[in-house]
Amino acid sequence: MIKKLVLLISGRGSNLQSILRACQTGQIIDTKIAAVISNRAAAPGLVVAQAAGIPTEVIDHRAFPSRAEFDIALQQQIDQYAPDLVVLAGFMRQLTDAFVEHYPGRLVNIHPSLLPAFPGLHTHARAIAQGVCWHGASVHFVIPELDAGPVIIQAAVPVHTSDDPAKLGARVLAAEHEIYPQALSALLSGRCKLEEGRVYWSDPIPSCANTAINPVVITPS
Repeated sequence: MIKKLVLLISGRGSNLQSILRACQTGQIIDTKIAAVISNRAAAPGLVVAQAAGIPTEVIDHRAFPSRAEFDIALQQQIDQYAPDLVVLAGFMRQLTDAFVEHYPGRLVNIHPSLLPAFPGLHTHARAIAQGVCWHGASVHFVIPELDAGPVIIQAAVPVHTSDDPAKLGARVLAAEHEIYPQALSALLSGRCKLEEGRVYWSDPIPSCANTAINPVVITPS
């Protein structure tokens, strides 16, 4: 049976493109992107989805008097597609507890840091300011607490002395494009499961430089 994803975006959709490519090339098998939903009508990622023949929807958060009412409208739109997973792919809205709890074990996100380090925004600048040697990206389940859900997979990238946030961010984004499809493939195939708040893998992921299943073991490049 074909599995279905609904992707939520706010911007250019670079992770959308990596996930779409993975579906098209068979890295993610028996899966389709059922819809792409954005809170911004001008999000370039909508054009990417439309060019691939994927249904798109816009639910402008500014049209709602409260975060809760926006989330209700968003949830209703998502549920029309009955997705197996709801995938946050650069969706720049903090979701209410009620929304998150409506999708237990089915709502995933990618965050540009090695969680639990640097939750929230401006992660690249904060990593440089802290003088860390390694930074990276984490795919995780979403829970009500911000960026605190169980980690599925992480990729580490070195921090260079010459880095600024843009340079470091570009390397982290490349890592995101590698690990997000891997995580979704594993979840949809049943190779990775969430049980009682913990992530379990039934077999190793494909070889990937600087990539690790939780718990994290970093392999230097």
